Amino acid sequence: MKTLIPKLVDAIGPSGFEEAIRELIRKETAAWADETWTDTMGNLYVRKAGDGSGKRVMVAAHMDEIGVIVAQVEDNGFLRFANIGTLAPKTLLGARVRFANGAVGVISHDGGARAEIIGSKLPDLHRWYIDVGATGKDDLPVQVGDVGVFAHPFVDLGRRVIVGGADNRVGCAVAIESLRRLQNSSHDVIMVFTVQEEIGNRGARVAAYQLHPDLALAIDITPTGDAPKSELTMAVDLGKGPAIPVADTRMISHPRVRQALVDVARQHDIPHQVFVLTLGGTDASAIEPARSGVMTANLMVPCRYVHTPSELVDWQDVEDSVRLLTAFLQSDLSQVGG
Repeated sequence: MKTLIPKLVDAIGPSGFEEAIRELIRKETAAWADETWTDTMGNLYVRKAGDGSGKRVMVAAHMDEIGVIVAQVEDNGFLRFANIGTLAPKTLLGARVRFANGAVGVISHDGGARAEIIGSKLPDLHRWYIDVGATGKDDLPVQVGDVGVFAHPFVDLGRRVIVGGADNRVGCAVAIESLRRLQNSSHDVIMVFTVQEEIGNRGARVAAYQLHPDLALAIDITPTGDAPKSELTMAVDLGKGPAIPVADTRMISHPRVRQALVDVARQHDIPHQVFVLTLGGTDASAIEPARSGVMTANLMVPCRYVHTPSELVDWQDVEDSVRLLTAFLQSDLSQVGG
C-alpha cells in the first residue's frame, strides 16, 4: 500500500479527464481480474467472478479528483480558472497547481497575499488566478481548456501520511488491494472505478444502471470530527478504524447492508466507527435509486483536511478498511437480501 498510493496520487485525473488514472488502475488490477472493460462515460470495470452461488456485488471507488480548468488567458500571462468539483477558497492562496504536461503554477487572487494578511474578505472565484511564471501569452505552457490538480508532495509521517488527492485515490487503493487479497468468494464482484463523482456522481449512475447489482458499496473518504474545536458534529476520529455511515446528506444507507458490514467487522475484530455524515455524500446516492433500486451502503476511510491540497490519513485505517472490505466480500451475504 505504501508504494501503491503514491503512484495513484501522482496520476492527474480531475473529473472528466480520468484517462491517466484509469490506465494506471487497469494495469494495477490486471493480474487479478477475470474481466475488464470501460463504458462510454469512462468508468473502469474490474470483475472477479465467484462460484455462481452468491450475490452480484458492485464496489464503487471514484477515481476522479477535484481540480481547476483554465478559462481565460490574460495578456500578462496570468490564467483565470474555473473549479472542477468543490474548492475551498481559504485553502487556495499559495497552493500549487500541476498540469498534465508538467507545468506548475501558484494560485493567488486580485490583491494578493497582502489583502489576505490584512483580513479582507475572500474574493469570488472569478478573481483568483494561476501564475505559471509566464511573461505574457507567447510563453504560456498551458492554454484555455487545460486542467490541473493540486501539487503537493506525498509525505510519509510513519503512522500517518499527508497526501494530496486522498479523495479518492485512497479509496481506489483500498479497492485494488481488496481485489488482490480476495480469495474463494462465492460472489460475483465488480469493482467499478468511477468517473465524475466530484461533479455529481455521474459515472456511478451509469455503472449502477448497467450492472443492476444485488447490492453495492461505495468506498470513499470521510471528514473527521476530531480536529481542535471542530465544528463538524461527526463521531469519526482518525486512527480508530474505517467509518460506516448510517446516513449522509443525500441518502440513508440500507440497514441490512450496513449491519452486515458491522457484523463482519465484529467477527474479525476490525476496529470500526458508525456515524452520520453531516457534510456531503458519495457515489452511493447515485447507485441506490438505479433501475428498481439497489441495496447500498458506504465504507469510508477517515481523512483530515478533505478537499484541501494536503489531506491526511492514518495507515492503520487504510489497512483496516482493506481487511473489512475483503472479509465482507468473502462473507455469507444470503441474509442481506437483494
